[in-house]
Amino acid sequence: MKTPNEDIKRKVRQWVNYADEDLRLALAAMNLRSDEEPPYRLIAFHAQQCAEKYLKAYLVSGGVEFPYTHNISTLLELCSDHADWPAKLRDAEELTAYAITTRYPGEDEEVTKADAIRAIELAQQVRTQVHTALRQIGLAPPK
Repeated sequence: MKTPNEDIKRKVRQWVNYADEDLRLALAAMNLRSDEEPPYRLIAFHAQQCAEKYLKAYLVSGGVEFPYTHNISTLLELCSDHADWPAKLRDAEELTAYAITTRYPGEDEEVTKADAIRAIELAQQVRTQVHTALRQIGLAPPK
């Protein structure tokens, strides 16, 4: 991948900031205090969104065009054309199911606490790997 210019750096920071907002929301929702369980379905959705946006941030950093998709497999495949690290994140493909099915009644399956925890862990793995990749090309996202 080529060294990103200032416009690309700005766009990457935007994608990273949006991704981090999704992760912060998912983590905060896990700690909601009420007489009901946290909204695990929404937690998994925001974890998926975090991973998706991080992968898109990486693609943007290299000027790589990507389709309008929520499919983590597709995004990992596009990233793998430019780096070796996406192979380490194949488990993150599990998140794709939360992109659509958690948003629409009748399409959703129950998301358990364990599912939500796993989704957050996978999103954090994607975040860590993309942070490393961005630093290697001269972009240092916020920690």
